[in-house]
Amino acid sequence: MTKRRFGGRWGFALLMAMAFAAPAASAQSAQPAEPAPSKPGKLINAGDVLSGELTTIKTRGKRGKAATYQITSEPRRLPPPNGLCNLETGPETFQLVTTSDAQAAQLKGFVGKSISVKVDEVSCAQAAGQMTEAIITKWSVVKQ
Repeated sequence: MTKRRFGGRWGFALLMAMAFAAPAASAQSAQPAEPAPSKPGKLINAGDVLSGELTTIKTRGKRGKAATYQITSEPRRLPPPNGLCNLETGPETFQLVTTSDAQAAQLKGFVGKSISVKVDEVSCAQAAGQMTEAIITKWSVVKQ
């Protein structure tokens, strides 16, 4: 009990399936192999200099709007027990915690530019409000 022109419809469906499958198969073979996993960055200790681009993020807190500063750098490992901060290569974004208005004013002029800071204390981000991978709590700007 076949319908009339069943073979024609079936042949057309087979032709369309092959037409769509052929480019997908050739695209898969043309893709390069997956790159090797990146090696962890070099270790950053207290007293080391961290360089990168300084950006700012506007946040709202209990005391109104505040600017949060962060440095984007190459991946770095943190000293134990923090290690890689549960990342394959280590953190790339570091939040600079400002403890005074003078520190905030000092960073304000460097936003969007490359900056170097001497790191005194660093740890992995763990609280929900932290927007970066690692937190630098004690630091000082290094003149380039």
